[in-house]
Amino acid sequence: MLSLLSSPSLVAAPPNILFILVDDLAWTDLACYGHPWHETPAIDSLATAGMRFTQAYSPAPICSAARASLLTGKTPARLGLEFVVKGTPGRQVILPPQPLRAPPYTLALDLGETTMAEALKRAGYKTAYFGKWHLNPHYQGRYLGWDPFLGPSAQGFSIAEEDFGSHPYSQQSLPERSEPGRYQADGLTERAVGFLEQNQTFFLMVSHFFVHTPVRTPYLWLKEKYQSKIPREAPQREKRIEYAAFVETLDHHVGQLLDALDASGRGQDTLVVFLSDNGGHPEYVSHAPLRGSKWNLYEGGIRVPMIARWPKRIAGGTVCETPVIGYDLFPIFLEIAGADPGGSQQDGMSLLPLFDNPDLDAERTFYWHFPYYHPEGEKFGSSQPSIGIDDFVVSQTRPHSAIRKGDYKLISFQEDDRKELYHLSQDPSERINLHSSRPEHAARLADRLQEYLNRVNARQAESPPVQP
Repeated sequence: MLSLLSSPSLVAAPPNILFILVDDLAWTDLACYGHPWHETPAIDSLATAGMRFTQAYSPAPICSAARASLLTGKTPARLGLEFVVKGTPGRQVILPPQPLRAPPYTLALDLGETTMAEALKRAGYKTAYFGKWHLNPHYQGRYLGWDPFLGPSAQGFSIAEEDFGSHPYSQQSLPERSEPGRYQADGLTERAVGFLEQNQTFFLMVSHFFVHTPVRTPYLWLKEKYQSKIPREAPQREKRIEYAAFVETLDHHVGQLLDALDASGRGQDTLVVFLSDNGGHPEYVSHAPLRGSKWNLYEGGIRVPMIARWPKRIAGGTVCETPVIGYDLFPIFLEIAGADPGGSQQDGMSLLPLFDNPDLDAERTFYWHFPYYHPEGEKFGSSQPSIGIDDFVVSQTRPHSAIRKGDYKLISFQEDDRKELYHLSQDPSERINLHSSRPEHAARLADRLQEYLNRVNARQAESPPVQP
C-alpha cells in the first residue's frame, strides 16, 4: 500500500491558493454531504468540480486552537494553544468547582511560529487575509478585534483588512429583505473579490464568521422557504429555520468569491480548499449519525466538511474516504508552492498524492488534546452531563484527549483515566465502547497517545493547589 509520502511530480508553475475557512459549519450541513433541507449550490459546485473528503478532521473542537493548528501545521498540543484566546490572562472558573484545573489561557499564536503565509510569502506569493482571526487578545476591548502586533499582518499576510462582513458580529442594523435572491452587501467578501483583481500569484485566506452564533437573518424570504421545507416535528425547528438561512447566506457569499475567481481567468490555475474550523453548535445542528458537537472530541465535534478543487490536478466529482486532518494543509500548500517550511517540526502530511488517487492508504495516526472544561462559569453546572446524538443541548465537556489509528479511535478522559475505544467504520456514532472487549488494543493506543503528548510537552489539567 502506498503512503502519502510518495508524490507524483508537480505541475510546472505553482498554482494560486484560495483557502476558504468557515466557522462552526457541521459535517452534515451541506447538501453535497447529504443534508435534507439546506440548499448550498455554490459549495456543492466545488464538490462537483473537485474532491469531497468524507473523513476530514479539524485539529480541535474549538475555534482558536483549530486556527492556530491550520496556520502552522502543528497540533494544538504541540503549540500549547488548545482553547479560545481571551482578552486577558487567567484561568477558567468552573461552577461548581471540578476535580482538575485547566491550564492558563494562551492569549495569542506565538510570533516565533512559522505560518503558511510566512512560508508562502518567502516563496514569492502575494498573501492576503480577510475575516475572522481570533488568535490574539480582543484588541482594545473589541471582541475579536485584531491586534496590529499579533494579527495577520504580523504573521505573514501582506494584505490584511479587518471586516465582520454582514454577519451579526458587525452590529449593523440590516434591513429586512423579502424579495427572493436579494442579499446585503458583505464587506469581507467584497474585499476578497477586490484582491482577486490583482494579477499576481497569490495565497488568499478568506475566513468567514458565518455560521457562528449569534444566528440572526434579515432575509425573510429565506426564512419563509425553510418554514416550508423543515418538518413541523423537527427538534429546535425555529432555531434551525434561522440557521438554514444562515447556511444559505454563507453559500451565497462563497459563490460570489468563486465567481470572481473564475471571472479573473485564474480559476484553472488555483487550488481552492474549503474547510470548517470545527463541528457545529449543538442547539442548531443535527450531527447524526455522529455523536457530539463543537467543544468535544467525539466525531461530531471534529469531523468537518472539506472540499478541494484544482482543475489541473483533481478530477471532478471524486470522493476521498481516506482520513485527513486540517494540519495537513500546511505541508501541501508549501509543497505545491515549492516553499521552505523553515525547519519547524510538523505534524501534517501533504495530501498531494490523494489528489491523483483518493484511494491511497494514508497509514496515519491522528492526535487531539483538549485539557479544558466547557462551558465556563455557572453554565457548566446547568449543562447536560452526558454527550449524546442529536440532543440539541450544550453538554459538559471535560479534559480529554483522543487518538485515531486506522479505524480505531480511543478517547482518554483525564479526571478519572477512563478510556473509550470505538471502531469508526462499524460504529461512526461511537455508541459501542470496545475498551473492555479489546483491552490490549486500547492499551496500545493509550500508550501511543500518552507518548505523543509527552513528546510535545502537552499541557495538562492538574489537581488544584491545596488551600492552606
